[in-house]
Amino acid sequence: MPSYLSLINWTEHGVQNIKQSPQRLDAAKAAIQAAGGRMIFFYLTMGQYDLVTLTEFPNDDAAARFLLTIGGMGNIRSTTLKAFTEQEFRALIASLP
Repeated sequence: MPSYLSLINWTEHGVQNIKQSPQRLDAAKAAIQAAGGRMIFFYLTMGQYDLVTLTEFPNDDAAARFLLTIGGMGNIRSTTLKAFTEQEFRALIASLP
């Protein structure tokens, strides 16, 4: 399954409602599972980003739908990178001409 690394910041609205963030995380995990994916890790971070997640989705469309839906709620902004595992990296390099 494709992997996606998300670098996340709370919006002003998200910070104003910070005490609800654990419930929002639970809802996000449920939505990911409903989309056929899974959250591999979640970290609260210090520095340029507030949160970092690694998720898997069946395809790019499912990932995009989830990210657009959650972003539209107004609590976070994210930068998401499609990620390749070491095994995928090795297979990709081995396939080069």
